[in-house]
Amino acid sequence: MLSAADNEMLTRTGPQTPMGQYMRHFWQPIALSRELPEADGAPLRVNIMGEELVAFRNAKGVVGLADSKCPHRGASLYFGRNEDCAIRCVFHGWKFDMEGKPVELPNVPDDSGYYKSIRLRTYPTREFGEIVWAWLGPDGSEPDKLPGVPQLEFGLVPASHRYVTKKLQECNWAQSIEGALDTAHFSFLHMPAPHMPSNENPDAPADEKRLRWIRDDPRPQFSVLEHDVGFVVGGARRADGEDRYWRTTQFALPAHSTTPSTLPGENHFGYTWVPIDDHNCWIYTYAWNPVRPLTDDERAKFKAGHGVIAEVDDKFMPLSNRANEYRIDRALQKHSTFTGVRGVAEQDAMIQDSQGRIVDRTIEHLTASDAAIVRFRRLVLEGAKALVTGTRPEAALRHESYRLRSGSWIGHEGVPFEQVMLERFGNRVGRIGPVEAEQLSDGVAEPK
Repeated sequence: MLSAADNEMLTRTGPQTPMGQYMRHFWQPIALSRELPEADGAPLRVNIMGEELVAFRNAKGVVGLADSKCPHRGASLYFGRNEDCAIRCVFHGWKFDMEGKPVELPNVPDDSGYYKSIRLRTYPTREFGEIVWAWLGPDGSEPDKLPGVPQLEFGLVPASHRYVTKKLQECNWAQSIEGALDTAHFSFLHMPAPHMPSNENPDAPADEKRLRWIRDDPRPQFSVLEHDVGFVVGGARRADGEDRYWRTTQFALPAHSTTPSTLPGENHFGYTWVPIDDHNCWIYTYAWNPVRPLTDDERAKFKAGHGVIAEVDDKFMPLSNRANEYRIDRALQKHSTFTGVRGVAEQDAMIQDSQGRIVDRTIEHLTASDAAIVRFRRLVLEGAKALVTGTRPEAALRHESYRLRSGSWIGHEGVPFEQVMLERFGNRVGRIGPVEAEQLSDGVAEPK
């Protein structure tokens, strides 16, 4: 369990909080690129870590990000006019460029000191992997000195090899991450009803054999290997004979993870969490294949909701949500599935949201299967506390270290986790090197 003070620190991400300051030392997703499809198009509301911002794509195609409130009298720039590489407030016509400098102040004398003193707060942005990323932390006024955007593998492959979307999650960011890192729950949450002889789950990215191993062994043995931007966790279950079925998951600071089921040649999946406020977050979800383009059928399945990718409306609200109780079907729960909720992503959201908007970690009772959750909490809390004393997170400077993979493997009993990772990925922590990353655009095979 956590103390009340640590739970408070872990979950609060506003501008003046320790965790909020820590998160702002990393690039954060603020929108899908397709949400800003048009140069000089309509601005987009961006709510992130308790701040109300506005994004807009200028005449040159570059995305700007600014405080939503005009410095004049606080009118919302969401209703502003995006024009000539600047945004104009429609209240009195104040216009600001991408760096927040006033271009026109129509109701202010030309010799006014306002042209030198007034600034609209703005933030640097980058586009990577069909996502717009922003830097909300220190040094933002010197964008050339900022670290690179984390080189997550989905952003390195050609666009034809990936599918990128997002969904709203109606709970605190940290408990949603913990749900993803807790791979032991697959033995129950995503399984058919207990009395059902079948192990089939058409929504799960795993075959019947792997699902049987997961169902038959609900007590995986966990191992954790740390690396310079986080850790990889492996859970070993009994397979057939003397074999062990390993499922591995990456966590990278401050809020990235990859899923555990992928065997060589299959699609990879990952997430990035971004707090909207302390009670809601965005989950950017992506699928990619390093060796081939995604098929039209795969893209259609993802759009309709499959595996960890939820079915969402045009505002990225999941169709199964708090308001409709995740469309739970009690008859289905009684006769067919463990939960009565259709969809892996939907089942995850249901159970994570059910813990409350912010779970009370002072009353929980952890077990050995919670090893990854304990490591996650320790890592981010240590980082936030170190920043309070002046130590900035080094992981933010290591953008190339985010080239990480996870997935499944079948190994012999007694083979240590590090050896399993070497067999599966050719690297003890699942990292691909710069050469492989450069070759991804040519569709080379995964390293063995």
